[in-house]
Amino acid sequence: MYPRQTTQTVLRALDEQAAVVLLGPRQVGKTTLALAIAEERAANYLDLEREADRAVLGEADLYLDEQAGKLVILDEVQQMPGLFATLRGQIDARRRKGLRTGQFLLLGSASNVLLNQSAESLAGRVRYVEMPPLQVDEVGADRLNDLWLRGGFPDSFQAASDRASLTWREDFLRTYLERDIPALGPRIPVATLRRFWTMLAHTQGGLLNAAALAEGLGVSGQTVGRYLDLLVDLMLVRRLMPWHENVGKRLVKSPKVYVRDSGLVHALLGLGTLEALLGHPVVGGSWEGFCVEALIAAAPAGTEPYFYRTSAGAELDLILRMPNGEVWAIEIKRTTAPKLSRGFHNASEDIKASRKILIYAGTREVPAGEETRAMPLATAIALLRGL
Repeated sequence: MYPRQTTQTVLRALDEQAAVVLLGPRQVGKTTLALAIAEERAANYLDLEREADRAVLGEADLYLDEQAGKLVILDEVQQMPGLFATLRGQIDARRRKGLRTGQFLLLGSASNVLLNQSAESLAGRVRYVEMPPLQVDEVGADRLNDLWLRGGFPDSFQAASDRASLTWREDFLRTYLERDIPALGPRIPVATLRRFWTMLAHTQGGLLNAAALAEGLGVSGQTVGRYLDLLVDLMLVRRLMPWHENVGKRLVKSPKVYVRDSGLVHALLGLGTLEALLGHPVVGGSWEGFCVEALIAAAPAGTEPYFYRTSAGAELDLILRMPNGEVWAIEIKRTTAPKLSRGFHNASEDIKASRKILIYAGTREVPAGEETRAMPLATAIALLRGL
C-alpha cells in the first residue's frame, strides 16, 4: 500500500465533524483507506451493495443505536438514499449525549447523487472529502512517467507490466459502461457512451464543442450535455470552467474538458506504452490533463480552479484561486526548455496573478522571466501541499 494524503484529511475531518463523506470513482482506494482507518478506531463497516449488509439496516435506528460511540463506515451509501434522514436523527441524538465527532464515514462514487441526498438531511453535520487517484508525491517522482502512462488507479499503477495495466483499465471501462452506469438509472447504449468517452479523450484539454460531439454521435446537443453531466458526476471527467472576472475582455466562455485519469485517456485511445504515447497527437493534452489533476488535488481545500483564454491570445492553462485570496497563474508544457509566450504574461497581468509558475519536463526549479518560476510537477505539488 502507498500512504495516501487523503488519509490524514479524513482523520482530521472525523475529529472535527460528526459525518464525513468520502467521494471518488470506483477502484480509487476509498474502501482500502476506510478499512485502514477502521483498524485504528473502534469501527463497523457495511457495504451497501451487499444484500446482507443492507438487511442489517432494515431497522436502521435499532442497529445504529447499538453502535453509538463507534465509527460506522457505510460504503456505496448512495444505494440507500432514505438512510440520510435516519443519520441526521442519530447525529442529533448523539450530540445531546456529548458525542459530537467521528460518528459516520460515508463512501460513494457518484458525487452529485450523494451531495443532493445529503445536502438537506445532513446540512451542518457533514464534511466532504474527495479522494483522487494515486499522486506523484505518494508513489515517488521516479515513477512519474509510469503514473502518467498508467494513471493513478492503484490496480492499474501496480500491475506487473504495461500490458497488464492496460488490460485492467480496459476491464474497468467495460465494467463502468456495462454495469455501474446502468445501475444509476440512465439508459444509454454502451457503444454510444464508449464512443463519446473516446471522443473526449481524443480532444483532451480542448474547449467543449457540444455541436461537434453531437454531430459525431448522431444525437442532440442536449443529449451530449446529459452524457457529459453523467461522467462529471462519476468523477471520471472534469469540466474546467473559464475565469470570468475581467470586464471588457473578450473571454472564451466554453469550459475545457478533461478525462480526469491519464491512464483512462490512454486506454480509450489504445496507447499501452510510453513510446506509443509520445508519438501520438494527444501527448500534449494528456500531459496537461495529468498535471492539472495533480495540481488541483494538491491545492488546499476550498481552492477554485479555472483556465483563462481571450480572443486576443492571452492564455493560462490553469488558475488556482486560493482560499486566502491569492491567485496563481500556471502554464504547463511538455518541454525541457522553460520558455513562456507573451500571451502567458498578458493573461497573468489580466488576472493580477500573485504567483506565476511554469510546469515543465526539466528536473530543476529555475527562473523563467518576469517573476515566473519554472519547476517540475513534483516541486509544484510540494509547494501546494505546504500551504
